[in-house]
Amino acid sequence: MTSYRIALLPGDGIGVDVIDAALPVLDKAASLFNFELDYRRFDWSCETYLKTGRMMPEDGITQLRGHDAILLGAVGWPQEVPDNVSLHGLLLPIRKAFDLYVNARPHLLLPGVTGPLRAENFDILCIRENTEGEYSGAGGRIHVGTPDEVAVETSIFTRRGVERVLRYGFDQARSRRKKLASVTKSNAQKYSMVFWDEVTELVAADYPDVEVTRYHIDAVAARFVMQPETLDVVVASNLFGDILTDLGAAIQGGLGYAASANLNPAGGVPSMFEPVHGSAPDIAGRGIANPMATIWSTALMLQHLGQGDAAQSILDAMGRVSKNGKVATPDQGGRATTGDVAAAVTAELS
Repeated sequence: MTSYRIALLPGDGIGVDVIDAALPVLDKAASLFNFELDYRRFDWSCETYLKTGRMMPEDGITQLRGHDAILLGAVGWPQEVPDNVSLHGLLLPIRKAFDLYVNARPHLLLPGVTGPLRAENFDILCIRENTEGEYSGAGGRIHVGTPDEVAVETSIFTRRGVERVLRYGFDQARSRRKKLASVTKSNAQKYSMVFWDEVTELVAADYPDVEVTRYHIDAVAARFVMQPETLDVVVASNLFGDILTDLGAAIQGGLGYAASANLNPAGGVPSMFEPVHGSAPDIAGRGIANPMATIWSTALMLQHLGQGDAAQSILDAMGRVSKNGKVATPDQGGRATTGDVAAAVTAELS
């Protein structure tokens, strides 16, 4: 029987709640489709930082390296630890150490879920460059604390980095509706974004069957709202993708459905899967967080591991639960607990 080693990083706040709720769903899927999941839990969090001065141990990356995948809950506890400290201490080092250069986020209205728009067939796959661009961390500050203080943050775009994320996007478009939107701001950023446009044209020549459209970030944000049906696969830089994917999550019914995959398509390292709703300190530990984004992320994980039938079974079960509408957390107008929703999905698995 095939077995997969899964590193669990529940993290902070509701991350713990949703990871614990999602595991029975994963376990039943594994049982139904005849594979095993070997979990190892790493309790690295802002609490760890307050105790040790680090978000994870010095050898944390080494500890994670031997796993087949990482399932992350949430990172951040801003009342105690600044967000830039928690992000740069755990999430970003994992992405960069394992070169998880694709951040893939599906934006799809599940059956029975009503988003804020009139769109009935909202289905967009966002591919965000995940390791360079605006979040490269290149820059610094001088004359700190004086009236002459200067802060510089430099975006880094490499041909290798831009081309490989675009090729991944084109491959996804080829397997979907054969439409790709490349997002830049080349009318204002005449170096990095013009460069991105040029690489898009070069890569597009290898995909003559895919229709390519270039959009400025402001225009495509409006299109998400006004004409989402015209979009299929959207590829964007680290910052632009970050913004667009939260917009997509809002349209698909809220952050409770915001699943994501941090991928290294070449393999050989653990890719990381996470809901992107954050740690939500205001409801942490109350048992009312929506676990759907985490369960969806587990389906993305199984798909990446080659268990496509199990992944589809989870997505189908989620759709049956959402369509029924009787078991929903407060963010969706219901009274169910985190565990209730996960149990309902587990019961629907087949």
